[in-house]
Amino acid sequence: MAPLVTFDEALELGEISDRDRITELVERAWAVRTERFANSTDMCSLVNAKSGGCAEDCGFCAQSRYAEADTPMHAMMEPEQILEHARAAEAAGAHRFCMVTQGQGLGKRDFEKILAGARLVAEHTNLKRCASVGHISAGRAAELADAGIQRVHHNVETARSYYEEVTTTVRYEGRMRTIDAVREAGMETCVGGILNLGESPRQRVEMAFELAEVDPTSVPINLLNPRAGTKFGDRELMDPWEVVKWIAIFRLILPDALFRLCGGRVENLADLQPLAVKAGLNGVMMGNFLTTLGAEPAEDREMFTELGLDVARQPDNGSNPRPDNRSGWLEGETPQTPVDELIDRQAEANFWDPSTQLRVIKRKGAAPGYPERPSEAEPSRAAVEAERAPAGWGD
Repeated sequence: MAPLVTFDEALELGEISDRDRITELVERAWAVRTERFANSTDMCSLVNAKSGGCAEDCGFCAQSRYAEADTPMHAMMEPEQILEHARAAEAAGAHRFCMVTQGQGLGKRDFEKILAGARLVAEHTNLKRCASVGHISAGRAAELADAGIQRVHHNVETARSYYEEVTTTVRYEGRMRTIDAVREAGMETCVGGILNLGESPRQRVEMAFELAEVDPTSVPINLLNPRAGTKFGDRELMDPWEVVKWIAIFRLILPDALFRLCGGRVENLADLQPLAVKAGLNGVMMGNFLTTLGAEPAEDREMFTELGLDVARQPDNGSNPRPDNRSGWLEGETPQTPVDELIDRQAEANFWDPSTQLRVIKRKGAAPGYPERPSEAEPSRAAVEAERAPAGWGD
């Protein structure tokens, strides 16, 4: 569906600072969300299946070799370890589970472990399955789909006009090719970005309209959690009312997308998280993030329930990639399923916990300086290399 506001209208909404007017905007966004999704939710959990030592220069990431931060690291998990974390996520009440790795892509051996892990999760849980494994070709996208992956996450991170302030080593064009490959393989797309990287309000609106052209199934919104030693490590946290306002604006620009709030929500929003849900969210990333801690899953479920939203799962949750309690998809009362009895009990598996399950490697020597952004007179690396890339790269 087309955006419900024009570009200029979105810019005007971005200038609002009065809290009463922001609250009015939230009510408008809430009406759009409930009209399309009723009381359904789409709660996700992740595991950092491979961490640290990334060769790219993304300015927000402590895993980058360009960051001065100590590197949180572990090698690719074995498929059985991935399943263990999936079972814990299921016991915590998640609808879906995402396997995440660092870097632009995976070697053959690590990619095979992701495929094997996806098959185990499909066979032994009632979870929807997602993956975030960097750039992939059409061939790899088909393999992920065959292994039971239903949705692939691949962010654009920011507006195209600001992109090379965020990274110069990961090509924007490569991101677009990956998103096309995912769609061609019949999987859903999960494409979003990060707010507060130094982009202007206009560039936030640009990103939202660029996402509207991509038309992803799911849009994750991340909020910068400044990490010491990274390019953006000295930025202040975002004002929580500004966060709420921009979530509502994005909802009006992308009325049919599934919105979830992910990294940085605890640090940036604190007590305003329920208001952010009312600004148009379908769900959140439950539990912990890649290298930082999040909220308790029970608190997230309670937050959504208090707003009249349904966090339960249908018996066929794992076989239906869409929200399983979405109005119009399934009728009647949401039944209790055997796995719901596990919720609020001690899980028989380790929930992903970066504070204990990542080892931190002390950096030896200084990090290389972040690469310079190409000058306006020079073609960007992304533009040049897009012409050179072979059609089947990434297999």
